[in-house]
Amino acid sequence: MKVKKKRKTGYILLVLAAVLLGLLIQGALGYFRYRQETQDAMLLLEELGGQARTAAESELSLRAAQWAEAEPRLAALPAERRNAPQEGNPELLMLVNPWNPLPEGYEPEIEFVYRLQGRDYWLDTRCVADFKLMMNDCRASGAQPYLCSAHRTWEKQEQLFNEKIRKLVWEEHYDWENAPAVAAQTVAVPGTSEHQLGLAVDIIDWEHPYLDEEQENTRSQIWLMEHCWDYGFILRYPNGTTEFTGIIYEPWHYRYVGQPYAQEIHRMGLTLEEYLTLRQGR
Repeated sequence: MKVKKKRKTGYILLVLAAVLLGLLIQGALGYFRYRQETQDAMLLLEELGGQARTAAESELSLRAAQWAEAEPRLAALPAERRNAPQEGNPELLMLVNPWNPLPEGYEPEIEFVYRLQGRDYWLDTRCVADFKLMMNDCRASGAQPYLCSAHRTWEKQEQLFNEKIRKLVWEEHYDWENAPAVAAQTVAVPGTSEHQLGLAVDIIDWEHPYLDEEQENTRSQIWLMEHCWDYGFILRYPNGTTEFTGIIYEPWHYRYVGQPYAQEIHRMGLTLEEYLTLRQGR
């Protein structure tokens, strides 16, 4: 009886060992299949990504040619307004507008500000502290401001500009030849956007989260327009100044220039273009 019992136990152990070995083999095979399928999927994604990049680059090349052919906006403006002097001015006063592109290879030193609704926002390190203080004080006044755009890479600015062109063509029925010039009135051509400096912010109000002129009547903008210069910011594109700035009225767009300059620009009631021209004449 003991011998039979031992044999039975041995058979059970042998069966269990065989089952365990089978499971191990099956698991190993499954792992290798998973790994192969993953590699195949990655190769496919890389191939598709390459095709998408090639298509995007072709489209951007076409758009770039159209920008170059488009008639310059506001070409009749006096030269001193289009190209305010840069030489001798601090970097915080760097002028970026339709006639003054970013210096070639310019890369600001940026710092993470915060994450909101799944997006990360970054700004030039020199303005982060003043920006946070300004926003906190604005909220303390009872307003509800929030940042909707900060530093943009060249690629991001290209994306926004091309989206605007497509919208003009497909939704508003502009032709491809004229659409870039029209788009540039509201979305800066890549290389001419202050957002690429890392010193510009678009701030809107939770109660009116739209980039339109009604933004000026929100509690956030009323407070910011009255106090932004105390924190080194200016309302960059005031109402009625398009002939100097080349940009429409934007009651949500603020530019950091540092407190001394912001207070002087506000006191004089000038645009940055006019202020830089005035500084050159001193």
